[in-house]
Amino acid sequence: MLDNNEKISNNYFDGLEVSTTHKIIFYIIMMAYFFEQMDNWNFGFIAPALMKSWSLTMAQVSQITFAYFMAMTLGGLTGGIVSDFIGRRKTFLGAIFLFSAASIANGFATSLSMFIVTRALTGFGVFCMMVTSQAYIAEMAPAATRGKWQGLTAAVGFCAAPIVGFLCLKIIPLHAEAWRYIFYFGAIGFVAFAVGLKYLHESPRWLVAQGRMPEAEKIVKQITGVNVDLSEAASKVVPREKVMDVLVGMFSPKYIKRTLVLLFFVLISTPAGFVVTNWTTTLLNQRGLNVAECLQASFILMIGVPVGLFISSLVSDKGGRKIPLAVLYALAAVLAIIFGRVNGFLPIVSVGFLLIACIMAGSFISFSYIAESYPTKMRNTATGTHNALGRFATSGFQLVIPVLFAQYKFAGVYTAVAIMLILPVAVVLIWGMRTGGKSLEEIS
Repeated sequence: MLDNNEKISNNYFDGLEVSTTHKIIFYIIMMAYFFEQMDNWNFGFIAPALMKSWSLTMAQVSQITFAYFMAMTLGGLTGGIVSDFIGRRKTFLGAIFLFSAASIANGFATSLSMFIVTRALTGFGVFCMMVTSQAYIAEMAPAATRGKWQGLTAAVGFCAAPIVGFLCLKIIPLHAEAWRYIFYFGAIGFVAFAVGLKYLHESPRWLVAQGRMPEAEKIVKQITGVNVDLSEAASKVVPREKVMDVLVGMFSPKYIKRTLVLLFFVLISTPAGFVVTNWTTTLLNQRGLNVAECLQASFILMIGVPVGLFISSLVSDKGGRKIPLAVLYALAAVLAIIFGRVNGFLPIVSVGFLLIACIMAGSFISFSYIAESYPTKMRNTATGTHNALGRFATSGFQLVIPVLFAQYKFAGVYTAVAIMLILPVAVVLIWGMRTGGKSLEEIS
């Protein structure tokens, strides 16, 4: 038995039990995810009703989504850079406050231009929090179960997708402006902000990188109950660099291969995933389903979101992370081709459910994969850069979707999705590194 004051040499949380306090931190992140994803998914359900209420065209809807994803790009870059400099906790909480306030503002918008601005602010806050949270969970979880906690945290948080779908199904048909009520639910995000303000701890890895080892050791003890000595872990930390040094460092001989593989992956696969998750309701409406049928179908499809993330938690730590990622995206590519060609309500929702489950499982494994691939000094900046560029590519693709649909119809859009999923899978399988089950220090 160790004396209560005796320290053990340890690599942060690796090898330690996940305590009740530790789980509370993950529960807070789940709560924040939940309200963030309500704001992220709601427009996909609202768009057909908004088109009818404001007499919008598909081109105008694509302008809204273009602005949203451009703002996500900026939010990802900002969240990654800022959290590497002021900390994970402050950036995480600030992002929650922003997207909650912006969601309420969406509901009060009285013109398309005002709606575009408030929707863009929502996107900025949503992705700022998303990028920060990925590095935060990676740094707070033990190496052996890092993928599990990434997946479980997201699976619970992303239950917001079917729930917001159910709310839309019940509320939007009430009257022409009832879609505004969905945005007002964003105010609940302030609950996550208040709870996080009181109970969230800063990342010990980030504190050690700032030379604040006593604070880091204190936080590890508060969370796990174990008195640890982080001096050995601290000896492996390279001093923090300037933003430009970090960005250049991503392309240094040590990191260039993984950087190019990950960039290719996010630039191609991210737009494909968002066609499935954000455009399906609108495209089904354009295909001939009425608003009520679209909402009902999309609600069923959205149940696939938490199911996919639960699957992610089960398989993420297998095969060095890249194998389950590749398998899930390959399955999604096959399902996308089938989805574009099936007819009838039951076949559409059945295939669509499986498609979204595979997309979401793969995308969250990729979040872990990217965050694990870089050292603490550049983790959030690199993660933010990769994911922001993925959203930048997605924003440009929003303007292509109406053209693609007009030229090649529903089947053509989802054939393009399949191609955009299978290409990056091949690159990851051939050149991607294995990260699952290893300590972050060993990987970097």
